[in-house]
Amino acid sequence: MKIQRAVLMAATVALLGMPFAAYADNKHVAEAVEHAKEAVEHGKQGHADALVKHAEGSLKHAEAAGVKNPHLDEGVKHLKEAIEHGKAGHADVATKHAEGAVTHLSEVK
Repeated sequence: MKIQRAVLMAATVALLGMPFAAYADNKHVAEAVEHAKEAVEHGKQGHADALVKHAEGSLKHAEAAGVKNPHLDEGVKHLKEAIEHGKAGHADVATKHAEGAVTHLSEVK
């Protein structure tokens, strides 16, 4: 009987902890979206250097989210492209990739 109670308690603790882990992951996704939006705004103003800064911040949060999701993967690809083009001074192309990142990251659940 004690073993069953211990197993039940362990299962309850595990299940109660899951929403908090998901919340922590979603916080990273939310931060990734916000930084990506900032990257887009700076890119539209032609500020490639600021776009890169925010795209890098977005990428760090997206990678820290630890979520298996195809939209997250696509968002990361777009962020890497945005960073590459932004560093080359191509604010227009970098902005398009940052917009793609916003689109995909916003779909991560």
